[in-house]
Amino acid sequence: MHSAVLLIEFGSIILGLGLLGRFAARFSLSPIPLYLLAGLAFGEGGLLPLGASEEFVATGAEIGVILLLLMLGLEYSAGDLVTNLKAHYPSGLVDAALNALPGAAAALLLGWGPVAAVVLAGVTWISSSGVIAKVLGDLGRVGNRETPVILSVLVLEDLAMAVYLPIVTALVAGAGLLAGSLTLAIALGAAGLVLFVAVRYGRLISRFVSSDDPEKLLLVVLGLTILVAGVAQQLQVSAAVGAFLVGIALSGEVAEGAHTLLSPLRDLFAAVFFVFFGLHTDPASIPPVLLPALALALVTAGTKIATGYWAARRAGISEKGRWRAGGALVARGEFSIVIAGLAVGAGIEPSLGPLATAYVLILVVLGPLTARYTEPLASRWAGHFRTRQEEPAVREPSVID
Repeated sequence: MHSAVLLIEFGSIILGLGLLGRFAARFSLSPIPLYLLAGLAFGEGGLLPLGASEEFVATGAEIGVILLLLMLGLEYSAGDLVTNLKAHYPSGLVDAALNALPGAAAALLLGWGPVAAVVLAGVTWISSSGVIAKVLGDLGRVGNRETPVILSVLVLEDLAMAVYLPIVTALVAGAGLLAGSLTLAIALGAAGLVLFVAVRYGRLISRFVSSDDPEKLLLVVLGLTILVAGVAQQLQVSAAVGAFLVGIALSGEVAEGAHTLLSPLRDLFAAVFFVFFGLHTDPASIPPVLLPALALALVTAGTKIATGYWAARRAGISEKGRWRAGGALVARGEFSIVIAGLAVGAGIEPSLGPLATAYVLILVVLGPLTARYTEPLASRWAGHFRTRQEEPAVREPSVID
């Protein structure tokens, strides 16, 4: 009987997610807000709380995080990462300063303490690669001159995750200074080792994993990723970091083939992850934090626009391209929820989960709008300002006249 209820509940969740995804696609929207709302509806304090399938959904959500980071790692080769670090690290530093500090300051002003401040800094810092990539494709801007600048900022954020996530994991686990430093040293050592091996022996690794049979390739890559993620978690390093490093280590045809095969699985389990996060957020807890979330969203939308503008200006992009780059970076999404999920799972601050949910809901909707309209609005404002400055002064009539 329990098995039948589990299948009915989980089947209903998957079917509902599919229908929500189709609805979002019809209106060219990201489905992430709808997935979060679905989780709120079926979670604690929702319309119809789940029972039998919650443990199964929790496991699916964990796999979702692992696949999100794996697919992110597959996007870049180790050589690309090294090149991006050398060329664009100043943009990454500006990005971190402008967008992490507002989150940390907000947490301290709300009285949540230093650990929550570090977590909320990450929530406001990391843009949504998935949402931004989709928006750029929808707007036909993939070939624009500013697009490599946008992608470089996103790559640097993704690289920073490999350092940031172990720090957060140690902090939310309540590890002391020695244990936290050890965790970070292990994570940095693992990341450095993987990058070294990927640059020097990437072809050998890819050849070992490679297979002409899609089934065998899928099983080997998925099994290897989950195994490494489990070992990483056992070493008190985030499982997500382990998955990200596996993705970096694979390159060439293997990475392309794995990306194609794993994309549907990633989409499925990522959707389950967003639902799971919503399940553990009481809808009644969102209204009290809605105003701070809105204020934080507006501030960090402005700082992201400034980040993109500065990075594009540094790369010699035209004025219009600078505004397009800034507007495209506003959306937050999957990784903000992943970071908040670490704190929610550890019970750090009860209001952090609801605030992160509201914050992401606001910016994942606002992001496509800023990507589309920031440049036209800025151009119109600049044109209006120039017109006013160029207007001839009205000559005062003299006594002689």
